Amino acid sequence: MATQTLDLHDLRIPKRGFEGRDTPENELIDACVRCGFCLTSCPTYVETRKETSSPRGRIYLMKAVSEGRLDIMSDGFVEQMYECLDCRACEAVCPSGVQYGKLVEPARTQIERQLQRPLWQRAIRAATFKGLFADMRLFRAMCMAFKLYQRSGVQAVVRGSRMLKPLGLDEMEGFLPKMSGRFFIPDGQEYAPVGPQRARVALFSGCVMGTAFARVNRATARVLARNGCEVVVPTGQGCCGALNVHAGDLDSGRDLMKRNIEAFEALEVDAIIINAAGCGSNLKEYGHVLHDEPEWAARAAAFSAKVRDVSEFLAKLGLVGELGELKARVTYQDACHLAHAQRITKQPRDLLKAIPGVTLVEMNESSLCCGSAGIYNITRPEMSGRLMTRKAKNALATQPEIIVSANPGCMIQLASGLQSEGATEIKVRHLVELLDESYRLAEGKGVRRRIRADRQGRRHGKAPAPIHEAAVEDKSRGEGATGSVMGMDAQPVNRR
Repeated sequence: MATQTLDLHDLRIPKRGFEGRDTPENELIDACVRCGFCLTSCPTYVETRKETSSPRGRIYLMKAVSEGRLDIMSDGFVEQMYECLDCRACEAVCPSGVQYGKLVEPARTQIERQLQRPLWQRAIRAATFKGLFADMRLFRAMCMAFKLYQRSGVQAVVRGSRMLKPLGLDEMEGFLPKMSGRFFIPDGQEYAPVGPQRARVALFSGCVMGTAFARVNRATARVLARNGCEVVVPTGQGCCGALNVHAGDLDSGRDLMKRNIEAFEALEVDAIIINAAGCGSNLKEYGHVLHDEPEWAARAAAFSAKVRDVSEFLAKLGLVGELGELKARVTYQDACHLAHAQRITKQPRDLLKAIPGVTLVEMNESSLCCGSAGIYNITRPEMSGRLMTRKAKNALATQPEIIVSANPGCMIQLASGLQSEGATEIKVRHLVELLDESYRLAEGKGVRRRIRADRQGRRHGKAPAPIHEAAVEDKSRGEGATGSVMGMDAQPVNRR
């Protein structure tokens, strides 16, 4: 078995260690009993067979730093904290209940506070985590520029000329998702339930989901409405902060968390619904990240307690109404932060099985990370590519017509993997899109519907604005085509 040597022997030389806030807790480190159950579930260990590339090995390194036996800025420690995908697969199989994510994320934050990155790297990180993700107007403006780049024909020219390859940017550009025709912008929309009201929920839009996957947000609202939910989309919400946290910038991540708490906490809702696994995992951990801030601790815990993945919520609520037959051979890819961090694996499969005509065929290693892991496919393309190829081959072995997942990063990664394997005829879809299509087919209609929403409401004592019809994707005519929701319009409701 391959090994990796780290200098732990000279204890006379002072070592830089963890300091200040966001230190990996010794209690969590010591929970690891080094049994090794985590090894075969860890994607980097599976690929490298290196002990230090396993959760057990990385926890040992954290313990060495905590005890002053290893310098926090040693090349081996920094490498291993960032080679990790933070997929949480180890947590799901650990008999001791080690909360690995609560170790590696503070460890990265400790590194970033002491690491002297080059100026250009610091500038990019600041622009990304403190600029784009902190201001959804800037983020959407960037996505608008991407949309223009894609739809003007420039992207085709760039890819055809391969001009980015000498710059090493061709693979990065290849992961750029197709931007939606119209973004899903939280603006106080409210969608009335179809039939008797069973619940009142708030929809978390997210950053990537609201721009590159706006169709999924709209499908989520439609499916929830079709199942008797009044759906509200509060203004003021933004990025969930997951990428900041994963990248070792907990401070800017907390700023985003606080803004989202303020946007949702006054709403009288039964649940806060999220349709992106990585975002949902992070939203559910606001309480932990803010536990040491007296002003925010209780508010964060209350927020996190209401967060539900859309599959988790619908499975418990129970589907109502007639579902149309899809007739599709489907395989399901477990998004890491849904399966491992949130322990949600049965619910998505149960929902898929509820759709008439769907044949669900399980792929091998369905819960092994696909290699997306936030921006891992950009920062670690070699390891990411190995995992992407592994996942694509496992998926293709099931001979699917559709690969279903529940996270935007996974969907982008899977599409890229299929393209590399020459299998572009296979579709990659979100679970809620199949449910939405099934409901549509039951209505006997041929186009996608649109939801009518009261965007302005009466929050400020004003009369309701004219009904705004949110555009949705129509496969026959492109993004932005319209129709009615489930054969009937969801009528606007008053704010509460």
